[in-house]
Formats: sequence, C-alpha cells, structure tokens
Amino acid sequence: FVYLIGIMLVVSGVAAWAQLSAVNPVSGETIIARSLFEREIVQTLLGDAPGILTGFAPLGLTLVVMLGAGVAERAGFFSAGMRAALRNAPKNAMTPAIVLIALIATHSSDAAYVVLIPLSGVVYAAVGRHPIAGICAAFAGVSGGFSANFMPGPLDALILGVTEPAAQILDPDYSVNIAGNWWFIIGMSLVFLPIAWFVTDVIVERRLGAWSYSEDSPQGAGDGGASNDGALTPGERKGMVRAGLGCLALTLAWAGLSFLPGAPLQNPEAAGAARFDPLFDSLILYFSLLFFVAGAAFGSASGSVKTHRDLVEMMTGGMRDMAPYIVLAFVAAYFITMFSLSNLGAILAIDGAKVLQAMNLPAPLLLAAIVLLAGFLNLVIGSASAKWLAISPIVVPMLMILGVSPEMATAAYRVGDSTTNIITPLMVYFPLVLAFCRRWDKDFGMGGLLANMLPYSVFFTIGGLVLIIVWVALGIPPGPGSTIGYEIPVTTP
Repeated sequence: FVYLIGIMLVVSGVAAWAQLSAVNPVSGETIIARSLFEREIVQTLLGDAPGILTGFAPLGLTLVVMLGAGVAERAGFFSAGMRAALRNAPKNAMTPAIVLIALIATHSSDAAYVVLIPLSGVVYAAVGRHPIAGICAAFAGVSGGFSANFMPGPLDALILGVTEPAAQILDPDYSVNIAGNWWFIIGMSLVFLPIAWFVTDVIVERRLGAWSYSEDSPQGAGDGGASNDGALTPGERKGMVRAGLGCLALTLAWAGLSFLPGAPLQNPEAAGAARFDPLFDSLILYFSLLFFVAGAAFGSASGSVKTHRDLVEMMTGGMRDMAPYIVLAFVAAYFITMFSLSNLGAILAIDGAKVLQAMNLPAPLLLAAIVLLAGFLNLVIGSASAKWLAISPIVVPMLMILGVSPEMATAAYRVGDSTTNIITPLMVYFPLVLAFCRRWDKDFGMGGLLANMLPYSVFFTIGGLVLIIVWVALGIPPGPGSTIGYEIPVTTP
C-alpha cells in the first residue's frame, strides 16, 4: 500500500493536469481529478490522521467481532468443538465430516490450522485410510473454502466493511451489513462440500495409494502428532453443553428484541426488508456476543476460565492478534482516503463501466470475471483484505453502474479469493501444512502437496463459477437486506 500511495501521488498529479473527468450517474455531478498535492488535500492528509484511521469502516467492525472470537478461541471452545465433531464421525462419512468441520472452522483462524488439519491425518490413519488424504481434505475445507460457512463471522465484518466505503465512492448513502453475504456463503458451503468429498475420495486418496502404519508413524493429534487422540475431557464435554445453552439463550433474546410486537430492533416506519435494518445493524454485536458467550460458558466448565480476569486477558489476546491488521489498516485507510480525495476511483469506475457497457456482457459473466481476477491475484497476494482494499474502489462502483450490487460483487470476489489459497506456496500456512504431511511421509515435498491440492482448486473454481451463474439466474439475494442488482437513484435536475 505504501508503493500504491507513491504511485497514486504521481498519477493524481498527471490526471489533474490532464483534467480527467467523468459524470457521476447517481448525483449527476461532474467529477474532476484532483492532485493530492492540493493545499486542502495535504492539510486533510497531514492534519486528520486519527480521523482517517478511526473512520476506516472495516477496523471497528473487525475489532468488535474479534473481542468475542478471541474468548471463544482462547477458552478452547473452537478446538474442542472440532475435536468432538471429528472423533464421532463414522468411517464412511469421514471425508464430508472433515470438510464440513473445516468450513465452519474458518471462524477459528489459527486453531483450524494447528488443530483440525493435523488431527484429520490422525483420524484417517486410525481407520486405515491415508493420513495425507485427511490433511488435504481439511486444508481444502479451511483454505480452499475460506469464505464458505453457515454463519457470518470476523471475515464477513472485514470484507464487507471494505465494501461499504468502496460503494460510497459512487453512492455516499449506501450501507452494507455484516450479513450481506449470508445466503451466498451457505450456498458456497453446499457446493464446496460435495466437491471436496469427491476430490478426496476419488482423486487424491487413489493417487496416494494404500496406507499402512510404520514404526515412525506419529500416534497423536492436536499438535500435529503429539500425545493425544483428540478425546474431550469431562470438563470439556460439560463446557460444550453449557456453550450450546448459552448460545441458544442469547439467540432467543435477540429474536425477541427483533420480532416481538414493538421490538426495538425494528423500524416501524419502513416496509419490507428495510423494516429490519436495525436488526442488520446489530448483527456485528450479536456475533461478537455469540462467540463471547460460547467461550465463557465453555471455559467456566472446562477450567480455562476461572475469573473475569481470564475473560479480560482472552479479549486482550484477541486484540493483540489484531495488531498487524491495525498497522495494515492505518496505511490502507490512507490509501482509500487518498483514492477518494483524488476522485481517481470514481473516474476509473465510471470509465471502466462505459467500456463494459459497450461490450454488453451479462451480469453472470461480469461476476465470473471478478472470480477469475481474484483467483489470479490470490496467487501472489495472500491477504484477502489487502486484495479487496486495493481493487474494491474500482470494482465495486464500476459494477454498481452496470447494475450489480456491492454485496454481489463482494460475493464473487470471495469465491475467487478462496479457491486458489491452497495452490500457492506464498500462503502463510502452506509450509505448516507441508510439515504436517511430512510427519507421515518424510519424502513428501512441496510438489506433492501442490499436485494433490490442484484438483481441489480447479473443481472449486468451476463450482464457484457455476454457483455465481445459477445464483444470478435464480435471482437469490446474497444475504438478508441485500440484493443482486443495483439501481442508480433517479436524480432531479
């Protein structure tokens, strides 16, 4: 982003000198390129650093969700849930169980990699199947299905939080809620799960061949081959029950606040989905509290939470993990602000939309192009937020002009961002997964892992493209409070 800022300083000056301009189809006003060296812009950039950071929409959304997620992860709730679900899976359903747990486990961040992936190898070996096939299935679910899930979480807050300011480049009144992709990520899960099942059992496991224990085969799980088989302690089992009851109580309370007559999370003056805009706005806090309640209830029974000080320390740890993101957010916030002040984002989006309009491409093909673009960029830029921060100021308003909603544009990006994670060594966890594989086969190398993960990536990409086309054809909203299409507001002269 520092390099991009440097490039933008030069480009903004050239664009202002050339008097580049475009007409905003929403407001009807003429947008003229501005140099970032103008006195007023320099004063803003140098004098409002705190406001630029705190006004960065994804920052607040992500930090609020991570306050709760940090408790759930550090109390051991995520780890125990994955271990309990995996141990109880029957042999014939081992692969879909692993993939399903992996898809859900993306909310747990590091825990999914350091617990679920090595544990999958152990349970595969325990039933006489090749452990590396289990590792590949879990890796495909966690990283190849990175955006697929059955409920929104920290990633939704982060990605959709980036979408909102990008949409506001064209329409300043546009707002995005954390559940804007909820239905779509469920659709991704339902598509990716059978694909991963097929690829694991029919392609990968057959390629790996038969498996038999050797004297140096690891016997444990949890830490990639330590000393346990993933069994829950009595306290952990009790904690899972408490966590379930706590989540149910919170959900019932939120439902009462939303749907009872005169409920405060309704807007009685609005009609249709807009009536529940207050509910959509409250989902950030709901999911944060859901993770918090689950973690606190589990920890109180398992022993990982003894006093309120433990909860505070876990929440602090969650914020500590976000420190690198806050550093990134500071520079990214400046990039987005400078992009907006220079008017380059709006001009590029409007002019790009004109080119695409002349090509007369249907919406499914436009979204398919976003999938492929994101998948390509993902091979060289691992961070989902970094890529979206860089391209969303152009992609989102451009697709809005062409009649595609910001939420649907985000959904297409998330497909591409997920499917190629598993075939790039630049992915931060790739060396860790390779190390897990080498515990079972000391001669297993990077080429072997790439060769086994490539079928997942290819089939996920094909499945994601088909999902996008069918989704748009059926006209299914990508989430509550969102739509597939976008209509430019009619302006009066």
